[in-house]
This record gives sequence, structure tokens and C-alpha cells, in this order.
Amino acid sequence: MDRRDLKIIFMGTPDFAGTNLKALIDAGFKVVLAVCQPDKPVGRKHILTAPPVKVLALENGVEVYQPDSLRTEEALSRLASYTPDLIVTAAYGKILPQAVLDLPVYGCINCHGSLLPARRGASPVQRAIMEGDAVTGVTFMKMDAGMDTGDMIDRVEVAIDPNEHTESLMNRLAGASADKLPEIIDKWVNGDIAAEKQDDTKATSCPPIRPEEGEFSWSEDALAIHNRVRALSAWPGAYVMKDDKKLKVLDSEVVDDADQMIPGELMSSAPGTVVRAKGENLIVKCGNGYIKVKELQQPGGKRLSARDCAHNFAVGSPVI
Repeated sequence: MDRRDLKIIFMGTPDFAGTNLKALIDAGFKVVLAVCQPDKPVGRKHILTAPPVKVLALENGVEVYQPDSLRTEEALSRLASYTPDLIVTAAYGKILPQAVLDLPVYGCINCHGSLLPARRGASPVQRAIMEGDAVTGVTFMKMDAGMDTGDMIDRVEVAIDPNEHTESLMNRLAGASADKLPEIIDKWVNGDIAAEKQDDTKATSCPPIRPEEGEFSWSEDALAIHNRVRALSAWPGAYVMKDDKKLKVLDSEVVDDADQMIPGELMSSAPGTVVRAKGENLIVKCGNGYIKVKELQQPGGKRLSARDCAHNFAVGSPVI
């Protein structure tokens, strides 16, 4: 089928989804509707803000639909009125009911940010980083009514840099997905590619990130702390508590050359002790190893780079 004749309903909400929607538009596909989550208040002033998919769709003349739920007769009727050939989803944020899955001629293809069956669920990118994965990727999946349980159409692998944060990795995954999505659709519609069942015995679950998951202790391994920092820096932020005070660590690095950076008498300091505070080097002892704090937010303060505030910390004293 010619791309210009294939009627696609696209479902997605954040930037990851927007990148994939743009790929479909640029490739000449006929996107008849973009479905995304409702506008939400953002920032301290709670300004009602449109999601990236809505903005991109309207800029390209694509109609937008923002239902609170797809499990209503009104929503199903609205979607059915477009007689879609295919539904494509990417980070839409909700499981599609079977009635919606049954609408398109060629089913529903989802672009999921992990190498399924690993990391099914809402937070595959954050948890891949937090658990120290070296490789992740995008799986193109024929959706069913489960949570990322559908048959796999294809996959693309993406290496994770050891100092990469969620936002950066999400952008690279979006690019990898967008690069391959048009080809996947062509092959799928033309019957040139088959779907493969997932091995459920290898499945792992990724529930939504909870705010309290940002908390860590200096007694943990330096690498574990670093992984938490880079996984959660956008939200909710990695932080350590002392009494009722919260210190956020927003960027970090594991110290590999501790022998050259830290005075010998401080090498056996208690976890949470500042062992170097000079220039851009704000280094803290952990339960195992040392971590360089590159950006932080002190209680009641603003975000600061280590270069701007390292001189305020006393070597040999607790960081908070």
C-alpha cells in the first residue's frame, strides 16, 4: 500500500513520541489523527501546557484528540470514525483496550523503549540506567491487551554511556526508533516481516518511578549512587537526607583515580565525608568508592555546579 493511502492514528504524548510522529509525517504517511494525554499544569505557576505531540501535530495540520480515557463509547466511536488502517503508539501512557486494538486493519504497532521482554512497563529507560545496564534499545511490537506483552516485530539496540542521563538516552532512543519506524511499517503492511512471541520467562517489570525512589545513602556503593543520580535527575531527583534537610545531587561521576585525587589520611573516612573540595572537584566518600558531585542543590538553595560551591564545603566534614 502507498504510504499516502495508509490511514494512521498516532498515539503518544512526550518528546519521545513527538520524534516518532515527525518521522511518520516526514516519510509521507497519512496521519489522520494524533491522540495524546490532556494538557497539564507545569511549573510553580501551574501553567496549562500542551504535550509535545499536540504541538507537533498542530504545526503539521494533523487533528488532535485528547480524551481522559479510551474506555468510553465516545472515544471508541471517535477513533472508529477515521477507519484507521494502522494505529502507531509511542509512550502514550495508557494501555489500549481490546476494542481499540481491534479497530485498525493492520493492528497496532508500539515503539517501546527497551529490548523486550526485558523492562516491560512505564519506566524502562530510568530503570535501565538505575540498574547499570550497558545496552538498551527499542522494540517494535504488535500490541495486545497486556502491558508490553505483544509479539515483537523488530528491535534496535542502543548502547548506554556510563555517564548518560535519562533525558539524553531517551532522545537517542527516540532517534533510533524514528529512523527505523517507516521501514517497519512498510514491511508490516506489505507482509514482509513476521512477529515473534516474547519469552515470558525472561520478562522483567518496570513500574512507574515513585518520588521516594530518589533517596539514597552515602553508605551505598558509589556506582549505585551515580546510577540513581543520572536515572532520576529530571524527576524526582536523587537526594540524601540529614535530619529534615535534603541535599539533591543532580549530576555526578564515579572517581576512578582516587589514589591521585584524595589525601591518604582521608581514604578511610566515614561515608558522606567530603574528601576533596577544590575547583570543580567536590568528592564524597561512599560505602564503597568515591563520587564526584558535579551539580547539586542544597537545602533551600538553587542548582549549582561544583565549581561554584565546592569552596563552601569543609574537607573532612560531612557533606550535609
